[in-house]
Amino acid sequence: MRKILIVIDMQKDFVDGALGTKEAEAIVPAVVKKIESYPPEDVFFTKDTHQTDYMQTQEGKNLPVEHCIEGTPGWELDTAVAKVQRGSRVINKPTFGSTDLVDVIEEIASHVEVELELIGLCTDICVVSNALLLKAAMPEIAISVDANCCAGVTPEKHQAALETMRSCQIYVN
Repeated sequence: MRKILIVIDMQKDFVDGALGTKEAEAIVPAVVKKIESYPPEDVFFTKDTHQTDYMQTQEGKNLPVEHCIEGTPGWELDTAVAKVQRGSRVINKPTFGSTDLVDVIEEIASHVEVELELIGLCTDICVVSNALLLKAAMPEIAISVDANCCAGVTPEKHQAALETMRSCQIYVN
């Protein structure tokens, strides 16, 4: 059994930048500790990746706050998280959920039995989106989310997303 950790969008703009929150800042030490507990080859990072035309996109029209523009400081991983990245694979994604991430995990799962654990930001947007995409693509794989290594846009939305994932048979630790 190969246990894979998926670190969702632990980027500066979500921690203490354009869309940062005190809850996001508070989880950084737990996220770092969790990443360090896995071998680098079993850790996959996603990075929310937008272009300079972000405000003209569907997302930009609904969330008119420029963030995670590729190549900017806010697009980079949080400094403490980047220090423990250790060469693990990074998957850039242009929207909430990543079909590229699903493809990578499906390829691994075609050769070996896997379990998935997700952590990161934001629980109610990108964490839940990726968890549900992975569950839909691979319904028989055990997927869990470490609630102490996630933060939502608000504490209430964090809890609501955790409940949604529980309802969809994603384990919440």
